[in-house]
Amino acid sequence: MDLTTTSLHPALEPAELSGLALANRFAVAPMSRVSAAPDGVPTPEMAGYYAEFAEGGFGLVITEGIYPDSSYSQGYLNQPGLSTSEQVDGWREVTRRVHAAGRPIIAQLMHAGALSQGNPHRSERVGPSAVRPIGEMLTEYGGSGPWPTPRELAVAEIEEIVAGFAAAAVRAHDAGFDGVEIHGANGYLLDQFLTVYTNERTDSYGGPVANRIRLTAEVVAAVVAATPSDFVVGVRLSQTKVNDLDYRWPGGAHDAEIIFATLADTGIGYLHVASEGRNWLDTARLQGGHTITGLARRVSGLPVIANGGMHDPEQADRVLTDGHADLLSLGRGALANPDLPRRLADEAELTRFDRRMLEPAATLANARQWQTDQP
Repeated sequence: MDLTTTSLHPALEPAELSGLALANRFAVAPMSRVSAAPDGVPTPEMAGYYAEFAEGGFGLVITEGIYPDSSYSQGYLNQPGLSTSEQVDGWREVTRRVHAAGRPIIAQLMHAGALSQGNPHRSERVGPSAVRPIGEMLTEYGGSGPWPTPRELAVAEIEEIVAGFAAAAVRAHDAGFDGVEIHGANGYLLDQFLTVYTNERTDSYGGPVANRIRLTAEVVAAVVAATPSDFVVGVRLSQTKVNDLDYRWPGGAHDAEIIFATLADTGIGYLHVASEGRNWLDTARLQGGHTITGLARRVSGLPVIANGGMHDPEQADRVLTDGHADLLSLGRGALANPDLPRRLADEAELTRFDRRMLEPAATLANARQWQTDQP
């Protein structure tokens, strides 16, 4: 069935994202797979992994978090980067494979900050303040035990981080990506600046929410300025984190309005609101009857991607039909069903996600072994 014309489900209708024509409203969400070479170069196996989603009918593919520089940004061993020419060459094969299937692909740029648990470039961690992250490192990405306490970043170092994101975005364009998504979510560096209990700064990057979102806005503005006008630039935000599934922006809708309006003024093309480890229904509701994604649409005037349980056809329908979002991103639902849009169009049964796909590590090899073990 032609996914560009079917009317079986609103998620299968064509869409546009900041000038990108999309065959449908399903996007593959960023998912760390820790399967690059030790030097951060994407492998042929990764090219096949991303191509499978494009060939399976997803309208947009967003990569896993990619570290932008060769200093403090890397979060995991075997995480891919966009800081060297060799890494750019590796990504060219990924983008070529996805484009050959007729789909666009966006690179997510991620600085881990205090949540780094595997970085061969530096032994110490950095963050907005010298505050130890709560919880413990993530075993599925090779970590164990409590997080170390990071060193507080100096303003000059913050400026270097901004420049590093912009340079990586230029390299992403050279690698054939259709755009980049700045990772401001899930507890990583930019989100650490936004989060009250990890940001104790008293300068222009700390205190009120307008200051705490400043670094994300500076990064986005620098990326927009450094890349061509038709190169898509988006931002991913979340309230919850990989190490704190209960956190919410303390000012609720008031904070959200400031965050969304500030980022909209940078010239970005979309907002991606994530629900780390939670269903959209659990994290979207705000006081006053708003949903966080619906509020993002209203305040920013930008396309919004919603995340969290969007493999459920009824929820996906409701989110789109009721105006809560424009696109839907799928993580675990996509892992279990890399051809989910085609299955939905054909009214075929979906495969249920199995946690064993990520155990003992969230690697492509482990997922392949899980597939082999299925009856």
